[in-house]
This record gives sequence, structure tokens and C-alpha cells, in this order.
Amino acid sequence: MRTRTREPIYTAAITAGRTVFGLFRLRPTVTGLSNLPDAGGAVLAITHFGYADFALVEWMMWRKNRRHIRFMAKKGAFDKPVVGTLLRGMRHINVDMAAGAQAYADAVRALNSGELIGVFPEGGVNASFTVRELKSGAARMAQEANVPIVPIAVWGGHRLLTKNHKPSLTDAYGTPVSFAVGTPIRVSATDDAQAVTLVLHGTLQGLVDGLQARYPVPGAGRWWQPAHLGGTAPTPGEAAATEAERQLRKAADRAAKA
Repeated sequence: MRTRTREPIYTAAITAGRTVFGLFRLRPTVTGLSNLPDAGGAVLAITHFGYADFALVEWMMWRKNRRHIRFMAKKGAFDKPVVGTLLRGMRHINVDMAAGAQAYADAVRALNSGELIGVFPEGGVNASFTVRELKSGAARMAQEANVPIVPIAVWGGHRLLTKNHKPSLTDAYGTPVSFAVGTPIRVSATDDAQAVTLVLHGTLQGLVDGLQARYPVPGAGRWWQPAHLGGTAPTPGEAAATEAERQLRKAADRAAKA
């Protein structure tokens, strides 16, 4: 295992997260914990149903072996004074959509040096709470760096903070948060990245299905349960339409300010 240097900002962030999760009495359960690597580089491909997913997975990894994860985060977050300082201090990777090749190269370099790179291959938070179509970046990075992809599903974390829903203490307090870590996916130099991405999608959805089936809180009629399981979350089609409208509004706002 590579020697870890002291990272006071990362340590402080983990301590703060542990404190908050403790105050909320979150109840974590993990299956497949042994699939998390204790050494060497890997791409952690994570479902994205809530805004706290990155912190929850960091918490899970810390509890397992104290390893740090470098997440790929959008430039807009890095540009914020306080948040940006924290992200840089934790050595997360700045993704500028206008110059994405640099972030990709930074991620591959980190993987080659034995780091864990956390990615959300769905892109943004998915309001339907099902796994939507994935981007192929995780497969391409793993292939170039010759490291495995570790699929990770998180269920229950979206009840803390997610898109289109105002958080409440009732939803958050005592929430069970379930993690499923899948068998690492090996990507050879001759594999097709799109084909690997389809395998990853099926794996993540299968992990989510299992977590939903075993979740200790009934979800019928609840906002946080997907529509196909009797919840009131939007269907994948409805969520996609809403997201497309949001992106159009953002584009119009940017054009108006230009």
C-alpha cells in the first residue's frame, strides 16, 4: 500500500461528516465490503440519487480502511470560495466541461499513482431513483490506467438531500442507508468501452434492485420510492423531460447574461 501523507482538510471533513451522520443517527449497512480495495488504484462507479452520496461513500471507505477517495467535481463547485478551498484541499479533481481532457488526464494520472477515483457515471443526480444511461468515462479511465471498476450502489442517502425535494429532519433522522459493493469489473486493453459501460449499468441496477428489496422501511406511496415500486417519484421519462427543461432554462439564462 502506498504511504499516505497527512491531509488535515480531508481528515477534518471526514470528522465533520461522521459527526453529522452520528447526530442524525444514520444506520449504515454494507454488503460486498471486501470488494473495496485496500491498496492500488480503482475507479469507484457510484449511483447518484442524492447530493450526499459522495460523503456517504467516503464515510463507508473510511470505516473500512481509512483510504481517501478523489472525486471528479464540476468546475462550478471549485469556483465557490469556501467549497473550492475544501475540494482542492481534499485533492478532488476539477472538471471543466470546456476542457474535459485535462480532468480525464488528471484522473488517469491519479489512478496510475494508486489513488481511488470516485465517479458518478450517470452524470447529475437522478430524480427517478433508477439507474439511467451511463457515460463511458469510467470504463475508459479504468482501461487506460489498467485498474478495476468497483460498482457501488447507495440507497437511502437520497432521503437526506436530493433534487426537487426539500429536506426535512423527519426524513433524515434515523434513516437506514444501504450500500452494495459489487465484484470489481476488469477492463482489458481490447475491451469495447461502450460494452463495458452496458455491463456496468446492468450491475449497478441489479445492486440497486437488491438494496430496494431489502430496505427495512416500506416505500409504497413515498416520495423517495421509484414509481415502478409503488412510490411517487417521477418515472425515468418524466425525470428526463424535467431535466431537459431545466437545462434549457440554464442555457437561456447563460445566454441572457452573455
